[in-house]
Amino acid sequence: MGELSGALLEALLEEAAKKSGLLWLALPDLPQPRAAWHVWHEGSAYVLTGGEGEQPLPGLPEAERVTVILRSKDKGNRLITFVAACEQVRPGSELWDAVTPVMAKERLNAPSHDGQVERWATESWVIRLTPTDEVTEQPGEYPDDYATVRPVPTPATTAGPPPRMYGGKRRKVDQ
Repeated sequence: MGELSGALLEALLEEAAKKSGLLWLALPDLPQPRAAWHVWHEGSAYVLTGGEGEQPLPGLPEAERVTVILRSKDKGNRLITFVAACEQVRPGSELWDAVTPVMAKERLNAPSHDGQVERWATESWVIRLTPTDEVTEQPGEYPDDYATVRPVPTPATTAGPPPRMYGGKRRKVDQ
């Protein structure tokens, strides 16, 4: 597959980001990408980090650029990887007033919706991820044995017997 052009790249990014509520960020000092809930709004992804009950994305508020991985919502495989410029959205700014109501509406599993945006203004960071022209992996360039982003290791276990999986391939446990 050839290089994606500007308009085609923008359309692919927008479609993939709008269909999936998650993206993966390769953050500084972390060994593997971290899943992040986001909202796509006017050509950029907006993520929320920090504060009580919000997603931990260490290093994102200080980062200038991050690598973003988008998956296909249909099959769950990696679709495209690109570099995004990071910008902190400041509380009280025009952009804050435009984006945070959209994020609050989409934040379905918030601990409490009462005073949510005000809490974000004091405890959290809203980071705007604007795609650059730097695409590091295009559709069709991923190895067949690594279709998805692997989950972050955790000491959590399943209570009771493990769930059954029919028709899927087993993969080696991440080290």
